[in-house]
Amino acid sequence: MTLESINPANGRPIKIYSSHSDAEVKEAIYKAVNAFETWRHSELDHRATCMRKAADILKKNKQQYGLLISREMGKPIKQAIAEIEKSAQACAHYADNAQEYLTCESVQTSNSESFVAFEPLGVILAVMPWNFPFWQVIRFAAPALMAGNAGLLKHASNVSGCALAIEAVFIAAGFPAGLFKTLLVDSKRVEAIVKNPAISAVTLTGSGPAGSAVASAAGMSLKKSVLELGGNDAYLVLKDADLPLAARLCVQSRMNNAGQSCIAAKRLIVEATVMKEFESLVAKELADYVAADPEQEDTMLGPLARPDLRTELQRQVDDSIAMGATCLLGGKIPEGDGTYYPATLLTDVTSDMPAFREELFGPVACIISASDEATAIKLANDSLFGLGAAVFSRDIEKAKRIATHQLEAGTCVVNDFVRSDQLLPFGGIKQSGYGRELSHFGIREFVNVKTVYVGPAKQ
Repeated sequence: MTLESINPANGRPIKIYSSHSDAEVKEAIYKAVNAFETWRHSELDHRATCMRKAADILKKNKQQYGLLISREMGKPIKQAIAEIEKSAQACAHYADNAQEYLTCESVQTSNSESFVAFEPLGVILAVMPWNFPFWQVIRFAAPALMAGNAGLLKHASNVSGCALAIEAVFIAAGFPAGLFKTLLVDSKRVEAIVKNPAISAVTLTGSGPAGSAVASAAGMSLKKSVLELGGNDAYLVLKDADLPLAARLCVQSRMNNAGQSCIAAKRLIVEATVMKEFESLVAKELADYVAADPEQEDTMLGPLARPDLRTELQRQVDDSIAMGATCLLGGKIPEGDGTYYPATLLTDVTSDMPAFREELFGPVACIISASDEATAIKLANDSLFGLGAAVFSRDIEKAKRIATHQLEAGTCVVNDFVRSDQLLPFGGIKQSGYGRELSHFGIREFVNVKTVYVGPAKQ
């Protein structure tokens, strides 16, 4: 069995990788367990030294790693380098803050002493996607390793080069041999790995079906899981919004990484009185995004990562148009090499269409008309997903109230677009998954929250 990386910009093979055998996977798990038994007792200062070195390696080699990302999954080079920089920042953040996040918390009880400790769980399996091939891994690995755990990575098969590069970063940074290991296996073998008794927990970022399968396997083995799944993020544009600002930020969110982001602006829900003006502004913004070679510095829109993804996106666009949506821009697969797709704008979208109901993983913006604010909120929440959402309004207090109390999502923002930040918890509700990554919430997902108290009780 082999795994192949193909450059989506031209369809040419980059490299073929041999899969790890069952024996090699078992050996990797065995080594991870042994490394964990030593690492869990290491001083936090030592862990932090290694993690800071990892951050330094990422920063020093950001051009090289960025180019690897661009070639394996098509991300424009500036965005790819920014992903490496963000990954380095996360490593540095957990190196600097793990001590605080993991410090025992004293609790006043009737006992002579009571406190809560945060102890590592063991070997954590991470099943990660291709769309942010470094960032998705680092935001799991940095907190997990700083907490004293070991990590095994099953990455998407089309970014095997990135997966091996990340492993090499941790080795070069001085982490113990075997503590973090990439497993080159296909998705059919994940269930057996999850069920291995030596695996303590699993985290997955990916599709709903993949999350359901991994969660089921973890549940059957009574193991903790964290899932970050798809999104169909609603961006509400109210009639009192700064429309040029809203259009610019909605398009920036929608087009980042060629629209291949779980937290991209997917459904632009606009009050009817300003819809035509907003449509015009969005169309003007989208016109600046011309699909081009992702390795060129000025490219804003690269190819989709795989041919099957483009085929599915075209099906969703065609079906929505057949049901009454209007295509104002793009909407057709271009001729030529590579899996490019043009910046596309659909309007007159209604709640029965794929453009509303499904996650469109590509550079397609969809505008939905709402008669008023209450209807806009209802449409936003009319989704199986609940990852991110945004509201644009000049009335900040009203917008904050809507974001805080009325939108159903794990992250809600006002007059900006949704992004993950190492300082804040990230994750979803509904079919967008459960659990949280980043901040102190993320590092505490894969620890034993242990209660300790000393008797006898106070007299």
